[in-house]
Amino acid sequence: MTDEKYAPESAETPQDSAAVTSVPEETPDPDVTFASVANAFAAATDGPDGVDQSAPPQYGVGPFSVREVALGGVWVVAFIVSFFPIFGELVGSRTVWSGGIDWVLTIGTPTVAVFLLLLRRLSPQGIRRVGSLGIDQFASVAFSVSAIIWLGILWSAFVSLAGQRLFVATWVVWVEFILMLAGVLLTVFAPLFPTIGEDFRHRPEVVAHRFASPARPVVARPVTERPTHAAAPAATAPTEGEPSSSVSDETVAFSPQDTAAVAEVISAPPASQAFWALAPVDRAVVDDAGQPLFTIGPTAWALVIEDRGDSFVVRHEDGRIGYLTDVSGVTRG
Repeated sequence: MTDEKYAPESAETPQDSAAVTSVPEETPDPDVTFASVANAFAAATDGPDGVDQSAPPQYGVGPFSVREVALGGVWVVAFIVSFFPIFGELVGSRTVWSGGIDWVLTIGTPTVAVFLLLLRRLSPQGIRRVGSLGIDQFASVAFSVSAIIWLGILWSAFVSLAGQRLFVATWVVWVEFILMLAGVLLTVFAPLFPTIGEDFRHRPEVVAHRFASPARPVVARPVTERPTHAAAPAATAPTEGEPSSSVSDETVAFSPQDTAAVAEVISAPPASQAFWALAPVDRAVVDDAGQPLFTIGPTAWALVIEDRGDSFVVRHEDGRIGYLTDVSGVTRG
């Protein structure tokens, strides 16, 4: 047997080859692309750290800078010391962990700040912000607040010493305050020092968080003009067969019915207003049937809600309403 039976029966034409190799490409979803996922991840983590190639190298201990190592050492000592009593036995020996939620700001937030600093070095794409604060800003706030709270505990102990001759704080409060003060120096005032300040120099510039951006200017709300009343409709042109009457801009012609209506409005009496009245002597106020309801006199003012000319409609303090038929000599208030 020869190899001829394995040979193809007919040669494949270029057109057939193109038809076999041409496979329709899948259309990518415009809403989910690699670029969109990368942008979303960069927005959540502030993107990767940029490196200034012209900056001098920064030396440290492993992946951590000298400042971060010093801050971690301060936290380790403070965390161990926090398990010792902060008050003496005379006032109840207890640690900061057994005093309710005092541990949250005294040692809890500095712990979170140090762990975030370590996570930033070990996982560059990890958490980069706490709200609108960067990791270093959050650490500055955490150690500053903790130092103030420990200082407040010391202040309370001195107040107790002045009033009761008893200093209730133990050595733990002094050590914690000094350590938190060292944490403030390593976070808030670190850029002022030559060695640990290198951690803040030659950093790449990034866009500020929208909460940390400058406030937008506030302008006065525009005054809305009140709508004006529509002008009176123009006089219609006279039709054929009707007498034309020319009316000037200053003169308006009235019909006899209009004149009578205007005269009726002018002659209408003004609406009666309530007033106070003082009768010279005791007088009875009666109802519709003429039966006395109450009396008014010179000792108190009475409220008249309607003046009918020859009589007054008077309202009592308890809400009763009657008629004063004798209005002679009544003083209006």
